[in-house]
Parts: sequence; C-alpha cells; structure tokens
Amino acid sequence: MQKNIADILPVAGVVPVLVIEHPEDALPLAAALLEGGLSVLEITLRTEAALDAVERIAKHLPEVQIGTGTILNGDDLRRSTEAGASFVVSPGATERLLAAADDYDVPLLPGAASVSEVMRLFERGYRYQKFFPAQAAGGTPMLKSIAGPLAEVRFCPTGGISPDNAASYLTLGNVICVGGSWMASSALVREKNWAEITRLSRQAVALKP
Repeated sequence: MQKNIADILPVAGVVPVLVIEHPEDALPLAAALLEGGLSVLEITLRTEAALDAVERIAKHLPEVQIGTGTILNGDDLRRSTEAGASFVVSPGATERLLAAADDYDVPLLPGAASVSEVMRLFERGYRYQKFFPAQAAGGTPMLKSIAGPLAEVRFCPTGGISPDNAASYLTLGNVICVGGSWMASSALVREKNWAEITRLSRQAVALKP
C-alpha cells in the first residue's frame, strides 16, 4: 500500500535521476541541484557508491527528499531504508516486491508500462506510479489514453525524458512530475561542474507549468 508519496512528488516537478560513482560527489552534487531549485532526488542503486551517497545526503542535507531507484527486491528496500531514503522507486513491480513494501514505512513508487500493469497497481492502492520507460512505452499519447479509464492515477514518467519533451509531459493532468538525468549527466559529475548542474537545474524548474 502506498504511503506518503503524495507529500513528496507534487513539490518536485522534475526529479533528477542520478548515477553516483564516487561517494565524495554526493554532497556537492545534491547541493548544486538544491541551489538550482531541485529538492527531490533519486539515486539509482546501480553503483557500489549509491547507498553511501544516500547516507551522506540524508545526514547533511535534511531539506532534500532523497530516494533510491532501481529497487528490485526486499533487500534493496531494506538497505535503502537503513541508508535514510525518503522514498524508493522501482522500474516495474512484482508480487514479492509489493509484499515487501508493505513491511516498510518508506513509500514505494512502482513502475508500470501498460494499462494492465497500471490497473494491477491501482488495485493494490498505488495511485502514484512511475511510467517507465516513458518514451518507449508510448510517451504522452499513451498517458493521454490512460487518463480516460484511469483518471485517478498520477504518473512520474521516466526514461527518455529531456529538456525538449519534459514540458509536454508536465502539461498533462495525470502527470505529477517527470524523472530525468540531463541536468546532472555523468560527464558533468565527472568534471565536477557543479555550476553548470545548478544552471541546468534552474532551467528544469522553469519547465513546470
């Protein structure tokens, strides 16, 4: 059952989806995003540094809502909770994962890519869902189609979101925010170009209607 994700996502607009290779990059990166106006962040569990990065941000930047992405099982949920994640995000949803999520207070944003998947999650109480991979799964036309029969469900589209198409998603009534990585690309993080990340973050904030 979904918990307080409704208190987190509406303030986001754009959620940076981050891949952090080195823990020491976590705080300056989060600070740069926050300075640009992005206070809800997602760190994917694709690197060994991910959970260390979550711990550092949760400890030193309490004004940031920090989530973990690429949640695949109950162990990922446990480790994310212990690291201090405010929410967790999965690319899809399995019965085991949903059952494990019931045992934790941290809210889950589960992924869906089809009407049937959206319906199953909605039956389980998940009004907020990740639409992934957004562009490959039909983009804005798909979300417009879903809005008719499933008007109560709200989405965070992720996957293929860019500055060129983010605004078209954000104008949809059933889109609460979008997830993207363009404002904090791996190249910018490697270069430690925090000023450019802040600039791009400000531009991302301006995309929200």
